Amino acid sequence: MKSTTVRKLCRIAARACLLLFLALVGARFFVDIPYWWGWVPLGLWIAIGFGVNRRAARAEGDGVTGPVHEPVAVAAPVTGRWKALNSPADKVPSHGTRAYGQAYAIDIVAEPEPNSRPAFGWWPLVRRNEDFPAFGAPLLAVADATVVRAEDGQRDHLSRTSWPAAVYLLALEGPARTLGSGRRLIGNHVVLDLGDGVYALYAHVRRGSLTVRTGDRVRTGQTVGQCGDSGNSSEPHVHFQLMDAADPVVADGLPFTWQGIGVPRNGETFEAGKPLTTPAG
Repeated sequence: MKSTTVRKLCRIAARACLLLFLALVGARFFVDIPYWWGWVPLGLWIAIGFGVNRRAARAEGDGVTGPVHEPVAVAAPVTGRWKALNSPADKVPSHGTRAYGQAYAIDIVAEPEPNSRPAFGWWPLVRRNEDFPAFGAPLLAVADATVVRAEDGQRDHLSRTSWPAAVYLLALEGPARTLGSGRRLIGNHVVLDLGDGVYALYAHVRRGSLTVRTGDRVRTGQTVGQCGDSGNSSEPHVHFQLMDAADPVVADGLPFTWQGIGVPRNGETFEAGKPLTTPAG
């Protein structure tokens, strides 16, 4: 059986185990079920996740001795002044998991001026996306590529940038999205085939903003969509990653470096100029 098929089956099995655990926990309020029954699917869920991550770690590198693959040099996916969060320059996997090919993923938020982005706090509980300078920012093709996945039908939700909203995201919304398909986590997205087995994923794209469709050819620097706040996202931001497959469910992450920038560290601000658009023809 192909490794991609095994990876998909493992993801499905893991979600099934977690759903069964939650169902057993709820059922115990109504029927007499042995307490230990619930630990069986929970243990299987943990074991499957551990096995998948171990396999991905061997394929990607351990983050200590270095990645198996050399970083792929691409243009930055944005222009202007941005700040890095959850950067692979600080740790791998950058988001605490290798699932969905995001071992070397990075999140960036727009800060055209210092402190121009709303601060995290207790109030207001939520904010409109328009309050964040990243919302609606153009997303640029990082190389000449072919569009292999494009989806922008999911809604952009309000921010989760207060303590109560963050607890809701971590305790309820995030786990609920995990139980769904991968698309509920990454939200609206576009995947570009850069060639040589390298794919670029842009996640949390703004609803209805994609300017490309599956099968389109794009040039470096061409606008493909806008930054949004769809999927498992706390605020409008760009989630960018490179992968070795078009489907993030079965992909392993690949390291990247942005030309002229490198890989900014957590909290580091950087200025991205517009890449030279490759002429058509």
